[in-house]
Amino acid sequence: MADPTEIKLIIFDVDGVLTDGAIIVDDRGSESKQFNVRDGFAIQAAISLGLKIGVLTGRSSRAVTIRMAELGIDLIQQGSCDKMVDLENLCQQANVLPKESAYVGDDLIDLPPMQRCGYPIAVADAADEVREVAMYVTPTCGGNGAARHAIEHVLRRQGKWNEIVKRYRA
Repeated sequence: MADPTEIKLIIFDVDGVLTDGAIIVDDRGSESKQFNVRDGFAIQAAISLGLKIGVLTGRSSRAVTIRMAELGIDLIQQGSCDKMVDLENLCQQANVLPKESAYVGDDLIDLPPMQRCGYPIAVADAADEVREVAMYVTPTCGGNGAARHAIEHVLRRQGKWNEIVKRYRA
């Protein structure tokens, strides 16, 4: 059985997980995405505790590059044609075993890495098949704090969440 206490790396899909899945393209062809600030806070908090964070997406977007740089994430694979292979590559870059990784997904393309990682997580509005393989389903939909919930879930199981809370209590 999967054990969130062994997780050293959480890998997130982007569209439908870190965003609500909407892709906005203006008249000039420029793409924009909306990210949730609570997700960003949790990502930075997790990194400060030594948890590694990665991003694995089938699309390529300058908005993703910019936002991940702001958050201090350098484990990024955009334009993935094989998410299983790229999950293994990200694990190798992070110097962790796939069983020490969690993957957060929302759609069928996320099934291969979810079945390969040590702790699969689905967002609340994920496809039925994705929620079925997940060990944890976030209470919120993608782009609406789901990454925050995934991180908090793992850190609580590891007994580390209170370290974050203590930083902000008077």
